[in-house]
Amino acid sequence: MNFYQVAVNFPKSDCVFTYKAQDTYETGDLVEVPFGKRKAKGTLLRTSTQSEISQLDQSLIKPIYAKIENAMSLSQKELELYTWMSKYYHYSLGKLIFDCLPKILKRPRKIDFIQGEGKASEFELNQRQSEIVENILKNKDLGFSQHYIHGVTGSGKSAIYLSAMKSVLKTGKSVQFLLPEINLTPQFTQIFSTYLDCPVYTYHSGVTPSEKYTIWKLLNESEKPVLVMGVRSSLFLPVKNLGLIIVDEEHDQSFKQTDRCPYNGRDVAIKKSQINTCPVILGSATPTVENYFQFQKESHNRFYYPIKKRVAQGHFPQLKLLDIKDKFKENNPAWPFLDETLAEIEKHLFKQEQVLIFINKLGYSSYVQCRNCGHQFYNDDCGCQNNLRYFKHRNCLSCSHCDFVMPMPDQCPECGGISLLNKGFGTEKVEQVLSELFPQYCTERFDRDEIKTTKDLNDKLKRFHNKDIDILVGTQMLAKGHNFKRVNLVVILGIDSMLSYADFRSSEKTFQLVEQISGRAGRFSDSSQVIIQTLTPEHHIFELIQSHSFDGFYKEELPLRELCACPPFAKMAMLFFSSHQRDKLILNISEVAKKLQKTIDGHFPQVRLLGPTPLGVEKKANQFTWAIMLKSSQLNQLHALISTFESNYQQISGLTCKIDIDPMQIL
Repeated sequence: MNFYQVAVNFPKSDCVFTYKAQDTYETGDLVEVPFGKRKAKGTLLRTSTQSEISQLDQSLIKPIYAKIENAMSLSQKELELYTWMSKYYHYSLGKLIFDCLPKILKRPRKIDFIQGEGKASEFELNQRQSEIVENILKNKDLGFSQHYIHGVTGSGKSAIYLSAMKSVLKTGKSVQFLLPEINLTPQFTQIFSTYLDCPVYTYHSGVTPSEKYTIWKLLNESEKPVLVMGVRSSLFLPVKNLGLIIVDEEHDQSFKQTDRCPYNGRDVAIKKSQINTCPVILGSATPTVENYFQFQKESHNRFYYPIKKRVAQGHFPQLKLLDIKDKFKENNPAWPFLDETLAEIEKHLFKQEQVLIFINKLGYSSYVQCRNCGHQFYNDDCGCQNNLRYFKHRNCLSCSHCDFVMPMPDQCPECGGISLLNKGFGTEKVEQVLSELFPQYCTERFDRDEIKTTKDLNDKLKRFHNKDIDILVGTQMLAKGHNFKRVNLVVILGIDSMLSYADFRSSEKTFQLVEQISGRAGRFSDSSQVIIQTLTPEHHIFELIQSHSFDGFYKEELPLRELCACPPFAKMAMLFFSSHQRDKLILNISEVAKKLQKTIDGHFPQVRLLGPTPLGVEKKANQFTWAIMLKSSQLNQLHALISTFESNYQQISGLTCKIDIDPMQIL
């Protein structure tokens, strides 16, 4: 009889149990086991030690049923990565593995994959780019090393990535390329499949379950060098002989998963490169404050490469700030555009150029209000007390915090009035205004309401590159590293709300967003412009962007972070508690906070507790959520405290607790 340690697919973080079997199993096998009164999936971690078995009554040890049909086994390196994630993010190991694996199929459809053409590169590296590639390749044989390319928008980071990839692939090793979102995939797929001589696998939400399973199977069975390109979930693909990992736009919050295990794909990529003893390259024009701080410090395996100039003919756009205070009259048909902004749009369109309009809000209006009695529309079922947003194309009101949708009413439910006002604006409103003001030009939207599939995305980008679209109105999707040749004007609307958000990262997020969107202009021209309509033109963020201060923002931000003991000077964790019953929730989280503070006082003096406090939107989808924040400059003390909490916390019916390490959301 053989005895094994199996991580069972169950939410509790300590669900590793001993099972027995007559047959021999290997580490990493996916198996079916009895768990309580039901059958569960599990991952075989290792053979049990004699001391573990001797402490148990062998007659009570349950048998493994069998291996899961058509499932692949996990390698030792894969298990090591999952185990690290489970411990660092305090999440069930068994559940984490099955969260990340593709759906196991008995008869997956046969599919075609991209084979790189291996053409000679058209990108001639300049001296700075060549130096960076040379240094990365010089250090790759030393094993794990970290390289940060802090290059302004349009500085040729993609050419550096491509050159490094080609060199690594020639040695017979594979490359993994991480993107923040699906909308960048078409651009890089075209570049890499043209110039690399290897299979190119793309992996994201637009890939079917059959394709995902087949990619997983092919990679698990093949030793040939490949390029795997995808969003954060592609990290868990079993790439053999991994020689390089690249994380593009590392600052992007899309790398942070918010549901299930709240991991950060960038940090997991760094750990994966360490496990595979290969280099990792991070790149961005706007690094996170944490990474900027880390890579400024001297280290034997950490390298920082600033690039302050654009390549080829690209020049930085001129930034123009337009103060919109008291500038708009009611019922102005051009609202939300100033006349000066419209004049610039017309000038660039007349020159056969294209224009990008950024507004970080979907829909036609932010809310609808009755002119007679002032009634506003809320989602009473959700109870989040946030206004419903109006979508004109679908003629509906929609909640931004849950799936609630209702038809747009013809009259006010309170007074029966038929005069309903649209307040605020979103991408739909902006698109309509521009279409009416510039009917001879094609204006379209680039947001998740308009683009729902990979085909929609490819079609929209192709039409814009072919100049079938003159004005593109979009959300943050526009800021994600796109390379538009004819764009020499970017207009930014509604940015003030980000600056006033109650988050210690609000300035950082605004700086990154404005820099990234601005970076779409002037990549192939010496004359380009970014117009920002704002209520606060005097804000220091705009001054830094206007002066193209490369390090200015970080030098101003770091002392503030140190003063308030925020990252990178302290690590943070959030404990989120949710329930349908507000009173029960508050009572429970208050008791938890008291016990935690007592534990901190007695054993973990370097940890600071803040809260409990409700989230900014306390109720979403009929669930109330409150949180406790934990901060410490001593990472070990922080993790030890959370482990102590996990061991002693008694789960209460109707109340859930979620642990988030290195949170992006704090309110």
